Amino acid sequence: MIGRLPRIGNLLKRRKKVAEDGSIVVDAARKATGGKARTRIVMTMAVFFTIYSTIAGRLVYLGLQNPDMSGGPQSRVTASRPDIVDRNGEVLATDIKTASLFAEPRRIVDADEAIEKLSTVLPEIDYEQTYHKLKSGAGFVWLQRQLTPKQQADIMALGIPGLGFRTEKRRFYPSGETSSYIVGLTNIDNQGISGMEKYIDDQGLTDLQASGLAVARDLRPVKLSIDLRVQHVVRDEVATGMERFHAIAAGAVVLNIKTGEVLAMASVPDFDPNNPYNAQEKDRLNRMSAGLYEMGSTFKSFTTGMALDSGKVTLESRFDASRPIRIGRQTIHDFHSKGRVLSVPEVFIYSSNIGSAKEAEAVGIEGHREFLHRLGVLEKMQTELPEVARPTEPKVWKQVNSITIAFGHGVSTTPLQTAVGCAALMSGYLIEPTFLPRTAEQAMEVAKRVVKEKTVEGMRYLYALNAEKGSGKNARVPGYRVGGKTGTAEKVVNGRYSKEKNFNAFVAAFPMDDPQYIVLTIADEPKPEKPGMGATAASNAGIMAANIIRRAASMLGVKPDFSHENGATLVSYQ
Repeated sequence: MIGRLPRIGNLLKRRKKVAEDGSIVVDAARKATGGKARTRIVMTMAVFFTIYSTIAGRLVYLGLQNPDMSGGPQSRVTASRPDIVDRNGEVLATDIKTASLFAEPRRIVDADEAIEKLSTVLPEIDYEQTYHKLKSGAGFVWLQRQLTPKQQADIMALGIPGLGFRTEKRRFYPSGETSSYIVGLTNIDNQGISGMEKYIDDQGLTDLQASGLAVARDLRPVKLSIDLRVQHVVRDEVATGMERFHAIAAGAVVLNIKTGEVLAMASVPDFDPNNPYNAQEKDRLNRMSAGLYEMGSTFKSFTTGMALDSGKVTLESRFDASRPIRIGRQTIHDFHSKGRVLSVPEVFIYSSNIGSAKEAEAVGIEGHREFLHRLGVLEKMQTELPEVARPTEPKVWKQVNSITIAFGHGVSTTPLQTAVGCAALMSGYLIEPTFLPRTAEQAMEVAKRVVKEKTVEGMRYLYALNAEKGSGKNARVPGYRVGGKTGTAEKVVNGRYSKEKNFNAFVAAFPMDDPQYIVLTIADEPKPEKPGMGATAASNAGIMAANIIRRAASMLGVKPDFSHENGATLVSYQ
């Protein structure tokens, strides 16, 4: 037995070794299995990480791309604009929020049904155009911009899938037609396209909008020189005058002589900027700054002023107006001929064409042309309003041109420029008109001396005299010492002057002892108010000017003074 013990011991040792080796194998197997599991988990996580990274990268890429405009217009909120206010802070234009309707054609189930429902709220919707939009398969299309709150609510109540609304800004004009030509218009994207709205864009607003810096809270209101109260009076009177005198158009401007500020300006027919459906019609023109006209006898203000300023003519000078002037094929005669020699004041108050022509002859052709350019009448006017026409004149001035221009035929300019030129005769200084506030001190920094003080005194005397004894009688307003000059010009029709169609104007200044304001009114092709009545400027444009002064003078700060009535408005001239 003892001999077998070693063999048994060895056997036990081998079994133990086998058992130990088996444990090692099992442990090794277990370790191998755990390692593979971890590998699979890591690989799975890597796959998911790769997928999500790809998705995230794609989203970032798409976000950096420009919108796909092939599917419809860009869906963006329109940029802000500053308020426009009058000189007293009354709002003339402001932004309001509005809803615009869009569609996602890919989500539209039945285009016909959608259009049929929409037409109950938007009866003006174009069926064919809208159908093509809804069937385009695009991601986004506009259907209707700038809806009313009621329209938005009614469309929401229809419950049409695939439709939605975006909040946009639109321009609202509280004064409507009253100041439409001055304030101007914006387009559907709230960008200025006319009037002071366009001027504001041109001063840098467009760049701010493009850079995203046109934030409403940072935009200060733009204050104009306009007085909304006076603007209402002017617009009301020209609209009434156009109807009363059966004219095709009418207009007026109120200008501060001391500062060049435009306090009010209107032209009719006009339009409602809140609904400018007719703004592009051919008769919708700001005739005061963008219309060119032969201004007729109002130009005699410049002719007489020129003659006096030249030093070759005085108020005591006399001109023979007993016979018509014949030059080439033209004959110059007076509408109300006196058939005698006239003094300079008589030439002015009787509006003598012959006398005015001889005043121009006394100065000479070059002097005549230079004087009108000096007063800015034949230069393109420099002002903020974009709608400004360039005056026309003969390329070469001959004797016949100087003679006819002396009484307002042969050159065309704007009524506003005529008012500015007349203001220069009342003050001695040419001050370009402005639609922004300006003090007298600021105006003098840009003013140009254009006529002598003696000329100013003479023209003031003649304006006052004409209102007392001449064609300006209808423009007199008790207490306000009004002076002025009429202008009745035959219009050119098919290359010839028409005897039936006139362009009438009246330029008034007040108060005449120290003129503060110019009021210029126009009536285009007026007819007699009643059968048997005349249709000259005195019977229409002059009356319109008087009505404006009567209603607006107190708003302009001019106090009535009844101590100068019954002829006392005639200032002395030494």
